Amino acid sequence: MKEPIISIEHVYFQYPEQADYALEDISLNVYRGEWLAIVGHNGSGKSTLAKMLNGLHYPQKGSVTIGGTLLEEEQVWEIRKRLGMVFQNPDNQFVGTTVQDDVAFGLENNGIPYAAMKERVQDSLQKVGMLDFLNQEPHHLSGGQKQRVAIAGVIALQPEIILLDEATSMLDPRGREEVLQTVRQLNEEQHLTVISITHDLEEAARADRIIVLNQGAVHTVGTPKEIFQMNEELIQLGLDVPFSVKLSDKLRSQGFSIQQNYLTEEELVRELWISNFKK
Repeated sequence: MKEPIISIEHVYFQYPEQADYALEDISLNVYRGEWLAIVGHNGSGKSTLAKMLNGLHYPQKGSVTIGGTLLEEEQVWEIRKRLGMVFQNPDNQFVGTTVQDDVAFGLENNGIPYAAMKERVQDSLQKVGMLDFLNQEPHHLSGGQKQRVAIAGVIALQPEIILLDEATSMLDPRGREEVLQTVRQLNEEQHLTVISITHDLEEAARADRIIVLNQGAVHTVGTPKEIFQMNEELIQLGLDVPFSVKLSDKLRSQGFSIQQNYLTEEELVRELWISNFKK
């Protein structure tokens, strides 16, 4: 049986200036070792939920438990040891003059001894493929490289969970692919639990499971294949389906033998070749 690492039970949250709840009766589990994507249009509640998981907001009703610790003001620093957050703009996270200084910053604040800190810095940069940039100045890096360093700074603190808050939205396609490959590798090899908050369903397609939020509530939960069968419904919710899914539909309507909607262009090309062109 899967073990929940995060349990959210009947959570409500309302901003003072708004009449409606930003989160309304939200209940969900995040399971240890999974990659969960939380998607929704602007105003769906996903950013509020991300801030709550990092202890920037607290439930007004209901409860949030992370790694067995109840989210409340007295426990917030314990929660932040368990969950590391990577933000949208990597430039806003850099504080060191070199890559290694930046990764070491959080460790110094936590009083990690120098020898252990040096080992953790090198190990975390190795895991994200950035060890060769140890003494590089951060502003010389590409967007994707900056985000990989930001991820290294988080995993150096050895959290159980990493939360990506629109962490690829400002990157070009190459940078986005670098970051997503890094996240998948950490998820599979280090068994790190990943939560991806995003509006990009092509990013969400990489996850093991997707939760769709709408108007502050959980609308649907399922695997990527299950979610992308809701093609028209997703569009009505203000979400755009991945290009490969749109193309699968279009090709099927033109008479091509395509059995399902494919989540990646590589899968679609393989199916086209096997079913329609290979002799």
